Amino acid sequence: MQEQHLQDILRRLPAGVATLEGPELRYSFVNEAFRRLLNARELLDRAVAEVPGPWPADLLGVMQQVYRTGQGHVAKACPLCDDPAARDEGAYYDVTLEPICAADGAVSGLLLFVVDVTAQEQARQRTHELAIETRRLDARLRVLSETAPQITFSIDAAGRYEYVSPQWYFFTGQPRTSDLNAIWPLLIHPDDRLRVLYQSEAARNTGTGWSYEYRLRRHDGQYRWMLSRALPELHLPEEAPTHWHGALTEIHDQRELAEALRRGEAELRFLADSIPELIWTASAEGFVEYYNQFTGDYSGLTTDELGPTGWINLLHPDEQAGAARQWVRSVATGEEYEGVFRMRRHDGRYRWHIIRARQLTDGQVLRWFGACTDVDDQHRLRQVLQTQYDELAQANRDLDTFVYTASHDLKQPVLNLRGLFDELRRTATFHDPEKAQMLTMVDEALIQLDLTLQELAATVRDQRGLSAPVEELDVRHVAEEVLLGLRVQVQQSGADIELDTEQAPLLTYGRANLRSVLHNLISNALKFADPDRAPRVQVRSFRTAAGKPGLQVQDNGLGMVLPDEPAAVFQPFTRQHPHIGGSGVGLYLVQRIVNSRGGRLEVDSAVGEGTTFTIYWEEGAEPA
Repeated sequence: MQEQHLQDILRRLPAGVATLEGPELRYSFVNEAFRRLLNARELLDRAVAEVPGPWPADLLGVMQQVYRTGQGHVAKACPLCDDPAARDEGAYYDVTLEPICAADGAVSGLLLFVVDVTAQEQARQRTHELAIETRRLDARLRVLSETAPQITFSIDAAGRYEYVSPQWYFFTGQPRTSDLNAIWPLLIHPDDRLRVLYQSEAARNTGTGWSYEYRLRRHDGQYRWMLSRALPELHLPEEAPTHWHGALTEIHDQRELAEALRRGEAELRFLADSIPELIWTASAEGFVEYYNQFTGDYSGLTTDELGPTGWINLLHPDEQAGAARQWVRSVATGEEYEGVFRMRRHDGRYRWHIIRARQLTDGQVLRWFGACTDVDDQHRLRQVLQTQYDELAQANRDLDTFVYTASHDLKQPVLNLRGLFDELRRTATFHDPEKAQMLTMVDEALIQLDLTLQELAATVRDQRGLSAPVEELDVRHVAEEVLLGLRVQVQQSGADIELDTEQAPLLTYGRANLRSVLHNLISNALKFADPDRAPRVQVRSFRTAAGKPGLQVQDNGLGMVLPDEPAAVFQPFTRQHPHIGGSGVGLYLVQRIVNSRGGRLEVDSAVGEGTTFTIYWEEGAEPA
């Protein structure tokens, strides 16, 4: 009865139980779990070798060995399932083999006890795989941390260092046998030490990370700025962290650069605030970001009141729209901004300003830099000068018109006097011992008066041509045209005229002006020739060392006495040889023409040797 009850219990066990009898190891008892394991219903009285079950070959050999030796054995995590799909999923069993002994102590069979340990084995294998992966990742992390240009570290909740990368020893020069926890605080700069210790302790107490900068002594004794960052190791949100992992990064160069940039920006800001102009900067989109101090003083407004478009709001209402459109166009195209506008001062008065802005970049950010320069005084002075210039120009035109009209209107009375004088000479008689001399004097006076009127008219006519348009001229051709008009004087005097224009053959100048200059200088050379020798006149064009054009007219005439002030030579109606007819306005006109084109006229002369006139056209004329 008891044996039957025991068999019922064994049949209900979830684990597989079976007994094997005899040397052939025949099944004498099999419970239901064991049948399911072997997937067979008829097992009793059948030998283990006869049933093609899931037993591995080595396990069958172990069964025979346990039967012979009588020593039990446990096969751990043995795969007993012959289903390939199930085998891939990993079904594992612990198989316990215990000998069954008869009354005489001899082994008569075996007891098999099979327990499913698949979950445990899979967990063990997964744990093993995770351990391998952890070691691999740990090795990789160690390689990364030890090759990165940073000092990495790990500390516990008490602030004791458990790990530090080799970069620490390279940086500090400390031996690897040194006490890291004792030496680290001593290497911190004394001015930073208490702050660093306090901040790290506060972060550990609150369970948070930290990020701060401090100076750490390098192996050469120099303190270098470092950035320390660390984060806590958290496994569960409700648990307090037990470790902190972080890195030390050297930022000394970046900090010095930032400090230099800060100092440079402060100096630039100081300079900008010291300039008595409205200085401002704007973003690439055209919105003002900075105004210097003078802008606030000038406008009477704060930076917030000025806003991103403050300088436009300060302009005269009639000019705001045009200035804003021009600014938008410059921002869109990147073109420089420039304009003259009226800008309101803090007292409400509008003053003229030149507003300029240019787009610049530091390689990363585009910004606009602008300035508003007060030119009100210059603008008003320019207006006054323009008004005075217009008035003087009008007075000069009126004077020229008057002189021209007077000279023209006086021609007829002179002609009448000439007619009357000729009639008196022909019909009237009077007895005077100086009759001939008086008649000659009257005749010369009339001739001189007529010549003066002609010269005045010519002077006014030439002065009106001072603004003649410039063109490219062949100096030799212009000189030959002038000589063609003076051919009678040249022939009568037997003069030798030499033209040398090879050095500067072309000149960009006004044709009428150049002809007037050459005509006056050459005609004067012929007029004031020395009666004891044939006139010789040399006309030469040249270039100065700076490449500017020049013209020289040299003669061997009477020469003249130069005054202490060279400008007195060119005064109108100035004459040094009264016995030779002339009005004394030729040189004055030459100087006016030369000066009007930005040049200068120089004269060098010696009495009895000749005169040299040299013209330097420094502005208004170019060598072609």
